[in-house]
Amino acid sequence: MQPKRIDHIAFWVADRESVARAILARLPWHVIDRQENFTLLGGDARGFKLTLFDAEGPREPGPFLHVALRAPVADEFDAGEGVRIRLVSGEGYTLEHVALLTADPAATAAEYERYGFRQTGTRAELDGAFVELVPGHPETPERPLLNHLAVLVDSADAHVADAEELGIDVESVVDAANTYAAFLRGPDGVRIEYVEHKPTFSLT
Repeated sequence: MQPKRIDHIAFWVADRESVARAILARLPWHVIDRQENFTLLGGDARGFKLTLFDAEGPREPGPFLHVALRAPVADEFDAGEGVRIRLVSGEGYTLEHVALLTADPAATAAEYERYGFRQTGTRAELDGAFVELVPGHPETPERPLLNHLAVLVDSADAHVADAEELGIDVESVVDAANTYAAFLRGPDGVRIEYVEHKPTFSLT
């Protein structure tokens, strides 16, 4: 497994337009793409993004705690439906970390190494950003808020082959207009998307 960086984090929400408005009111981002069932937000289509998928509500947080972005001024806000965003010292409104609850943070961080991350204590790092594992016992929700965590790769098919060799469940492969992606079942049941940007990738 050789993911390059965390590309985006996706949520299921009941009112994606409201959540999107709340995010855009606080961040210098824009709508990168809007389709029938999802809205993609970010500052640059080739940088870190948030995806909002339509789903019945209310949603349950499960393991999700917050997404932390680097920003000039520290702050924290709830964009609605439990989508909590923390701003930490830095530049560019890029991802610093996503915080998730887990029963054994160090063991879960070690498990992420099978998926191409690097363990540092209770963190699973990837190209300057990380998954922060926080001790807790989240219930398995029937209607989870967190849809998936996506990492950018050169070849989704190569990661499917790696997953099969490692005995990791491949849930699905999706061929979309701009991307080709494989969805794997990750630690604690968190879905991880290995997404490949097609040569025709045209989002801005």
